[in-house]
Amino acid sequence: MSNSTIFHPDYFHLVGVPGLEGSHLLISIPFSIMYFLSLLGNSIMVLVITANESLHQPMYIFLMMLALTDVFLSSTTVPKTLGIFWFGSHEISFYGCLTQVFFIHFHFVNESAILLSMAYDRYYAICHPLTYATKLTGSFILRIAIVALLRSLFMVAPFVFLLERLPFQQSTVIEHTYCEHMSVATLATADIMVNIVYGLIIAASSSGVDLILIIVSYMIIILAVLKLSSTEARSKAFNTCISHICVIVLFYIPAFFSFIAHRVGHKHISLQFHIIFANLYVLVPPMMNPIIYGIKTREIRQRVFALICRVSPGDLFLRISLTKR
Repeated sequence: MSNSTIFHPDYFHLVGVPGLEGSHLLISIPFSIMYFLSLLGNSIMVLVITANESLHQPMYIFLMMLALTDVFLSSTTVPKTLGIFWFGSHEISFYGCLTQVFFIHFHFVNESAILLSMAYDRYYAICHPLTYATKLTGSFILRIAIVALLRSLFMVAPFVFLLERLPFQQSTVIEHTYCEHMSVATLATADIMVNIVYGLIIAASSSGVDLILIIVSYMIIILAVLKLSSTEARSKAFNTCISHICVIVLFYIPAFFSFIAHRVGHKHISLQFHIIFANLYVLVPPMMNPIIYGIKTREIRQRVFALICRVSPGDLFLRISLTKR
Protein backbone atom coordinates (compact mmCIF):
# COMPACT_ATOMS: atom_id res chain seq x y z
CA MET A 1 0.00 0.00 0.00
CA SER A 2 1.20 3.48 -0.81
CA ASN A 3 1.05 6.37 1.68
CA SER A 4 -1.35 8.34 -0.55
CA THR A 5 -3.88 5.48 -0.51
CA ILE A 6 -3.40 4.27 3.05
CA PHE A 7 -6.90 2.85 3.31
CA HIS A 8 -7.03 1.40 -0.20
CA PRO A 9 -4.88 -1.31 -1.74
CA ASP A 10 -3.29 -0.61 -5.11
CA TYR A 11 -4.64 -3.92 -6.38
CA PHE A 12 -7.13 -6.63 -5.53
CA HIS A 13 -6.39 -10.29 -6.22
CA LEU A 14 -9.18 -12.16 -8.00
CA VAL A 15 -8.85 -15.84 -7.13
CA GLY A 16 -11.10 -17.22 -9.86
CA VAL A 17 -12.98 -20.30 -8.64
CA PRO A 18 -11.50 -21.19 -5.22
CA GLY A 19 -10.62 -24.85 -4.88
CA LEU A 20 -10.83 -25.41 -8.63
CA GLU A 21 -7.68 -23.54 -9.66
CA GLY A 22 -6.36 -26.67 -11.37
CA SER A 23 -9.51 -26.85 -13.50
CA HIS A 24 -9.52 -23.22 -14.64
CA LEU A 25 -8.42 -24.08 -18.16
CA LEU A 26 -11.13 -26.73 -18.44
CA ILE A 27 -13.80 -24.37 -17.07
CA SER A 28 -12.73 -21.70 -19.56
CA ILE A 29 -13.76 -23.86 -22.54
CA PRO A 30 -17.57 -23.65 -22.03
CA PHE A 31 -17.23 -20.06 -20.80
CA SER A 32 -15.38 -18.94 -23.94
CA ILE A 33 -17.79 -20.81 -26.22
CA MET A 34 -20.82 -19.22 -24.56
CA TYR A 35 -19.21 -15.77 -24.72
CA PHE A 36 -18.42 -16.20 -28.43
CA LEU A 37 -21.98 -17.34 -29.17
CA SER A 38 -23.31 -14.38 -27.16
CA LEU A 39 -21.26 -11.88 -29.15
CA LEU A 40 -22.13 -13.55 -32.44
CA GLY A 41 -25.85 -13.95 -31.80
CA ASN A 42 -26.44 -10.47 -30.40
CA SER A 43 -24.32 -8.83 -33.12
CA ILE A 44 -26.38 -10.60 -35.80
CA MET A 45 -29.55 -9.52 -34.02
CA VAL A 46 -28.48 -5.86 -33.98
CA LEU A 47 -27.30 -6.03 -37.60
CA VAL A 48 -30.52 -7.62 -38.87
CA ILE A 49 -32.81 -5.19 -37.04
CA THR A 50 -30.73 -2.16 -38.04
CA ALA A 51 -30.51 -3.15 -41.70
CA ASN A 52 -34.22 -3.91 -42.22
CA GLU A 53 -36.61 -0.96 -42.10
CA SER A 54 -39.55 -3.35 -41.77
CA LEU A 55 -38.18 -4.30 -38.35
CA HIS A 56 -38.01 -0.71 -37.10
CA GLN A 57 -40.99 -1.36 -34.85
CA PRO A 58 -41.21 -1.04 -31.05
CA MET A 59 -40.88 -4.77 -30.30
CA TYR A 60 -37.74 -5.14 -32.44
CA ILE A 61 -36.21 -1.87 -31.22
CA PHE A 62 -36.55 -3.09 -27.63
CA LEU A 63 -35.04 -6.39 -28.74
CA MET A 64 -32.07 -4.54 -30.24
CA MET A 65 -31.64 -2.61 -26.97
CA LEU A 66 -31.68 -5.93 -25.10
CA ALA A 67 -29.04 -7.39 -27.43
CA LEU A 68 -26.72 -4.40 -26.95
CA THR A 69 -27.13 -4.53 -23.16
CA ASP A 70 -26.40 -8.27 -23.18
CA VAL A 71 -23.13 -7.66 -25.05
CA PHE A 72 -22.08 -4.95 -22.58
CA LEU A 73 -23.09 -7.02 -19.53
CA SER A 74 -21.11 -10.12 -20.51
CA SER A 75 -18.16 -8.07 -21.79
CA THR A 76 -17.85 -6.36 -18.41
CA THR A 77 -16.89 -9.61 -16.69
CA VAL A 78 -15.99 -12.40 -19.12
CA PRO A 79 -12.74 -11.01 -20.64
CA LYS A 80 -11.23 -10.58 -17.15
CA THR A 81 -12.49 -14.03 -16.12
CA LEU A 82 -10.88 -15.63 -19.17
CA GLY A 83 -7.70 -13.65 -18.45
CA ILE A 84 -7.58 -15.29 -15.03
CA PHE A 85 -8.22 -18.75 -16.46
CA TRP A 86 -5.83 -18.51 -19.42
CA PHE A 87 -3.01 -16.22 -18.34
CA GLY A 88 -3.20 -16.12 -14.54
CA SER A 89 -4.06 -12.41 -14.70
CA HIS A 90 -5.42 -12.23 -11.16
CA GLU A 91 -4.66 -8.60 -10.29
CA ILE A 92 -7.09 -5.77 -10.84
CA SER A 93 -6.49 -2.20 -9.69
CA PHE A 94 -8.62 -0.75 -6.92
CA TYR A 95 -10.39 1.73 -9.19
CA GLY A 96 -10.54 -0.81 -11.99
CA CYS A 97 -12.44 -3.02 -9.57
CA LEU A 98 -14.85 -0.21 -8.68
CA THR A 99 -15.37 0.48 -12.38
CA GLN A 100 -16.27 -3.16 -12.94
CA VAL A 101 -18.69 -3.05 -9.99
CA PHE A 102 -20.40 -0.02 -11.52
CA PHE A 103 -20.84 -1.45 -15.01
CA ILE A 104 -21.98 -4.89 -13.84
CA HIS A 105 -24.81 -3.43 -11.78
CA PHE A 106 -25.53 -0.63 -14.28
CA HIS A 107 -26.14 -3.04 -17.16
CA PHE A 108 -28.07 -5.43 -14.92
CA VAL A 109 -30.49 -2.71 -13.75
CA ASN A 110 -30.75 -1.40 -17.32
CA GLU A 111 -31.58 -4.86 -18.70
CA SER A 112 -34.29 -5.26 -16.08
CA ALA A 113 -35.81 -1.97 -17.27
CA ILE A 114 -35.68 -3.14 -20.90
CA LEU A 115 -37.50 -6.37 -20.01
CA LEU A 116 -40.18 -4.30 -18.27
CA SER A 117 -40.46 -2.09 -21.38
CA MET A 118 -40.89 -5.19 -23.54
CA ALA A 119 -43.70 -6.38 -21.25
CA TYR A 120 -45.34 -2.94 -21.61
CA ASP A 121 -45.00 -3.27 -25.39
CA ARG A 122 -46.76 -6.67 -25.37
CA TYR A 123 -49.46 -5.32 -23.06
CA TYR A 124 -50.26 -2.44 -25.39
CA ALA A 125 -50.05 -4.59 -28.54
CA ILE A 126 -52.54 -7.14 -27.19
CA CYS A 127 -54.81 -5.10 -24.91
CA HIS A 128 -54.87 -1.82 -26.86
CA PRO A 129 -54.08 -2.72 -30.49
CA LEU A 130 -55.96 0.25 -31.98
CA THR A 131 -53.78 2.84 -30.20
CA TYR A 132 -50.55 0.82 -30.26
CA ALA A 133 -49.00 2.59 -33.25
CA THR A 134 -49.84 6.06 -31.96
CA LYS A 135 -48.69 5.37 -28.40
CA LEU A 136 -45.38 3.57 -28.92
CA THR A 137 -43.76 6.05 -31.28
CA GLY A 138 -40.04 6.48 -31.87
CA SER A 139 -39.86 9.51 -29.57
CA PHE A 140 -41.72 7.61 -26.81
CA ILE A 141 -39.28 4.68 -27.05
CA LEU A 142 -36.36 7.13 -26.95
CA ARG A 143 -37.74 8.63 -23.73
CA ILE A 144 -38.07 5.14 -22.25
CA ALA A 145 -34.43 4.40 -23.13
CA ILE A 146 -33.20 7.66 -21.59
CA VAL A 147 -35.22 7.12 -18.40
CA ALA A 148 -33.89 3.55 -18.12
CA LEU A 149 -30.28 4.72 -18.49
CA LEU A 150 -30.72 7.58 -16.00
CA ARG A 151 -32.41 5.26 -13.51
CA SER A 152 -29.50 2.82 -13.77
CA LEU A 153 -26.95 5.62 -13.37
CA PHE A 154 -28.51 7.18 -10.28
CA MET A 155 -29.21 3.83 -8.62
CA VAL A 156 -25.81 2.25 -9.24
CA ALA A 157 -23.41 5.20 -8.88
CA PRO A 158 -23.73 5.19 -5.04
CA PHE A 159 -22.28 1.65 -5.01
CA VAL A 160 -18.93 3.10 -6.09
CA PHE A 161 -18.94 5.81 -3.43
CA LEU A 162 -20.05 3.38 -0.71
CA LEU A 163 -17.10 1.10 -1.56
CA GLU A 164 -14.62 3.94 -1.99
CA ARG A 165 -15.27 5.21 1.55
CA LEU A 166 -14.40 1.83 3.10
CA PRO A 167 -10.92 0.99 4.43
CA PHE A 168 -9.27 -2.16 3.09
CA GLN A 169 -6.32 -2.70 5.41
CA GLN A 170 -6.17 -6.48 5.68
CA SER A 171 -7.22 -8.97 2.99
CA THR A 172 -7.18 -7.93 -0.66
CA VAL A 173 -8.11 -11.38 -1.96
CA ILE A 174 -11.52 -11.56 -3.66
CA GLU A 175 -12.81 -15.11 -3.90
CA HIS A 176 -14.51 -14.54 -7.23
CA THR A 177 -13.78 -14.16 -10.92
CA TYR A 178 -14.89 -10.52 -11.03
CA CYS A 179 -15.59 -7.59 -8.71
CA GLU A 180 -19.14 -7.63 -7.41
CA HIS A 181 -20.42 -5.12 -4.84
CA MET A 182 -20.81 -7.47 -1.87
CA SER A 183 -17.73 -9.58 -2.67
CA VAL A 184 -15.64 -6.39 -2.41
CA ALA A 185 -17.51 -4.87 0.56
CA THR A 186 -16.98 -7.96 2.74
CA LEU A 187 -13.20 -7.38 2.60
CA ALA A 188 -13.48 -4.00 4.33
CA THR A 189 -12.29 -3.51 7.91
CA ALA A 190 -15.28 -1.30 8.75
CA ASP A 191 -19.01 -1.72 9.22
CA ILE A 192 -20.68 -2.47 5.86
CA MET A 193 -24.28 -2.32 7.07
CA VAL A 194 -24.95 0.70 4.81
CA ASN A 195 -23.73 -1.28 1.80
CA ILE A 196 -25.94 -4.23 2.72
CA VAL A 197 -29.04 -2.10 3.26
CA TYR A 198 -28.49 -0.05 0.11
CA GLY A 199 -27.96 -3.23 -1.93
CA LEU A 200 -31.26 -4.60 -0.65
CA ILE A 201 -33.06 -1.32 -1.39
CA ILE A 202 -31.74 -1.19 -4.96
CA ALA A 203 -32.57 -4.84 -5.60
CA ALA A 204 -36.12 -4.33 -4.31
CA SER A 205 -36.76 -0.97 -6.01
CA SER A 206 -35.32 -1.91 -9.40
CA SER A 207 -35.44 -5.58 -10.33
CA GLY A 208 -38.01 -6.44 -7.64
CA VAL A 209 -40.47 -3.74 -8.72
CA ASP A 210 -39.79 -4.47 -12.41
CA LEU A 211 -40.57 -8.15 -11.94
CA ILE A 212 -43.81 -7.39 -10.06
CA LEU A 213 -44.94 -5.01 -12.84
CA ILE A 214 -44.04 -7.62 -15.47
CA ILE A 215 -46.10 -10.26 -13.65
CA VAL A 216 -49.06 -7.85 -13.33
CA SER A 217 -48.87 -6.95 -17.02
CA TYR A 218 -48.90 -10.61 -18.04
CA MET A 219 -51.83 -11.35 -15.76
CA ILE A 220 -53.76 -8.61 -17.59
CA ILE A 221 -52.55 -9.96 -20.95
CA ILE A 222 -53.66 -13.52 -20.10
CA LEU A 223 -57.13 -12.32 -19.05
CA ALA A 224 -57.44 -10.30 -22.26
CA VAL A 225 -56.31 -13.21 -24.45
CA LEU A 226 -58.71 -15.66 -22.79
CA LYS A 227 -61.58 -13.36 -23.76
CA LEU A 228 -60.74 -13.70 -27.47
CA SER A 229 -63.29 -15.83 -29.28
CA SER A 230 -60.93 -17.20 -31.91
CA THR A 231 -58.63 -20.07 -30.94
CA GLU A 232 -56.18 -19.00 -33.64
CA ALA A 233 -56.08 -15.44 -32.25
CA ARG A 234 -55.46 -16.73 -28.73
CA SER A 235 -52.67 -18.99 -29.97
CA LYS A 236 -51.05 -16.15 -31.91
CA ALA A 237 -51.25 -13.79 -28.93
CA PHE A 238 -49.71 -16.32 -26.54
CA ASN A 239 -47.01 -17.15 -29.06
CA THR A 240 -45.86 -13.52 -29.19
CA CYS A 241 -45.33 -13.61 -25.41
CA ILE A 242 -43.56 -16.98 -25.08
CA SER A 243 -40.14 -15.65 -26.10
CA HIS A 244 -40.29 -12.78 -23.65
CA ILE A 245 -41.37 -15.05 -20.79
CA CYS A 246 -38.44 -17.42 -21.48
CA VAL A 247 -36.01 -14.49 -21.44
CA ILE A 248 -37.48 -13.20 -18.16
CA VAL A 249 -37.05 -16.61 -16.50
CA LEU A 250 -33.45 -16.90 -17.75
CA PHE A 251 -32.60 -13.43 -16.47
CA TYR A 252 -34.28 -13.15 -13.08
CA ILE A 253 -33.92 -16.63 -11.57
CA PRO A 254 -30.08 -16.85 -11.77
CA ALA A 255 -29.72 -13.19 -10.75
CA PHE A 256 -31.87 -13.55 -7.64
CA PHE A 257 -30.13 -16.81 -6.74
CA SER A 258 -26.75 -15.08 -6.85
CA PHE A 259 -28.13 -12.13 -4.86
CA ILE A 260 -29.50 -14.44 -2.13
CA ALA A 261 -26.33 -16.56 -2.07
CA HIS A 262 -24.24 -13.49 -1.16
CA ARG A 263 -26.43 -12.84 1.86
CA VAL A 264 -27.07 -16.41 2.98
CA GLY A 265 -23.37 -17.22 3.00
CA HIS A 266 -21.66 -20.44 2.03
CA LYS A 267 -22.94 -22.63 4.87
CA HIS A 268 -25.79 -23.81 2.65
CA ILE A 269 -24.32 -23.07 -0.80
CA SER A 270 -20.79 -24.08 -1.75
CA LEU A 271 -18.52 -21.22 -2.81
CA GLN A 272 -17.53 -22.99 -6.03
CA PHE A 273 -21.15 -23.49 -7.10
CA HIS A 274 -22.04 -19.90 -6.25
CA ILE A 275 -19.19 -18.41 -8.28
CA ILE A 276 -19.79 -20.62 -11.33
CA PHE A 277 -23.49 -19.81 -11.15
CA ALA A 278 -22.72 -16.08 -10.85
CA ASN A 279 -20.72 -16.35 -14.07
CA LEU A 280 -23.47 -18.26 -15.82
CA TYR A 281 -26.03 -15.52 -15.15
CA VAL A 282 -23.91 -13.07 -17.19
CA LEU A 283 -23.27 -15.70 -19.89
CA VAL A 284 -26.36 -17.86 -20.40
CA PRO A 285 -29.07 -15.16 -20.86
CA PRO A 286 -26.98 -13.14 -23.37
CA MET A 287 -26.23 -16.36 -25.27
CA MET A 288 -29.80 -17.70 -25.21
CA ASN A 289 -31.77 -14.50 -25.90
CA PRO A 290 -30.90 -14.29 -29.64
CA ILE A 291 -31.54 -18.03 -30.01
CA ILE A 292 -34.94 -17.80 -28.32
CA TYR A 293 -36.08 -14.82 -30.37
CA GLY A 294 -34.54 -16.24 -33.54
CA ILE A 295 -36.51 -19.47 -33.14
CA LYS A 296 -39.81 -17.96 -31.98
CA THR A 297 -39.95 -14.81 -34.15
CA ARG A 298 -40.61 -15.59 -37.82
CA GLU A 299 -39.60 -12.16 -39.13
CA ILE A 300 -36.17 -12.31 -37.45
CA ARG A 301 -35.68 -15.95 -38.41
CA GLN A 302 -36.35 -15.21 -42.09
CA ARG A 303 -33.98 -12.26 -42.18
CA VAL A 304 -31.20 -14.14 -40.38
CA PHE A 305 -31.51 -16.94 -42.93
CA ALA A 306 -31.54 -14.33 -45.67
CA LEU A 307 -28.39 -12.76 -44.27
CA ILE A 308 -26.66 -16.13 -44.13
CA CYS A 309 -27.85 -17.26 -47.56
CA ARG A 310 -27.45 -13.80 -49.09
CA VAL A 311 -30.91 -13.81 -50.62
CA SER A 312 -33.88 -11.53 -50.03
CA PRO A 313 -36.46 -12.57 -47.42
CA GLY A 314 -39.08 -12.86 -50.17
CA ASP A 315 -36.96 -15.23 -52.24
CA LEU A 316 -36.09 -17.24 -49.14
CA PHE A 317 -39.77 -17.55 -48.19
CA LEU A 318 -40.62 -18.63 -51.74
CA ARG A 319 -37.91 -21.30 -51.66
CA ILE A 320 -39.14 -22.63 -48.31
CA SER A 321 -42.75 -22.72 -49.63
CA LEU A 322 -41.73 -24.57 -52.79
CA THR A 323 -39.70 -27.04 -50.73
CA LYS A 324 -42.69 -27.80 -48.51
CA ARG A 325 -44.86 -28.41 -51.57
